[in-house]
Amino acid sequence: MKGGVAVERLRYLRLTGRQRAGVWLSLLALALLAAALSLLWHLKPVMTSMAMARVSNMVNRIVSAAVNEAVESGEIDYGNFVIFDKDDTGHITALRSNVAEVNRMQGRIADEILLRLSEVSTSELEIPLGTLTGSALLAGRGPSLYVRMQAVGSANAVFRNQFTAAGINQTRHQIFLDVDVYMSILLPGMKTSTKVSNEIAVAETVIVGGVPDTYTYFSTAPDETAQYAEDYIMNNG
Repeated sequence: MKGGVAVERLRYLRLTGRQRAGVWLSLLALALLAAALSLLWHLKPVMTSMAMARVSNMVNRIVSAAVNEAVESGEIDYGNFVIFDKDDTGHITALRSNVAEVNRMQGRIADEILLRLSEVSTSELEIPLGTLTGSALLAGRGPSLYVRMQAVGSANAVFRNQFTAAGINQTRHQIFLDVDVYMSILLPGMKTSTKVSNEIAVAETVIVGGVPDTYTYFSTAPDETAQYAEDYIMNNG
């Protein structure tokens, strides 16, 4: 009786050809998933490093191009930003910033940078397989993996002043544009964030005589919207 029960159980445990194929396919799928997760784990630091370098280079090129074009076209010009007050003898008594023009150009530059970033936000990273080994000899060698990358972000542009001695009784007044771009980089299975900063001298003049007693500095208070975007990107990247 017991032997008959055992045979009956074996008969129920015996798999058909289709069932065996399903089991093998399931095992193969699990093996492939494990291999993919392992590859992604090895790829993560490489992809992150390469993506941040790619984004930083891209942002630097875009910022430089946007600012240089504004300078060359005359949109950014010292005379547009600074107003001199003089006494009867022609001595400069005060410098005043053209606040409206300063704020307009800050927004204009930030918008232009964001527009150009949106046009190149999606790209591919080429990762040679030799780079994944961690060996300096194999880095950059072998066939390549192509990984899709998407970058989104915000930009903030602020003008800043600097006064320095330029000789006897002379003062150099420089206007700098500080541009901060906060980027969130989306990669397969992960995301990271980075901040790219540029400091660009956009205008200057030499003031002959003493430094004016009065100067209205450019407003450098960060825009609330830009600050919110920065906090969101850097904290959720």
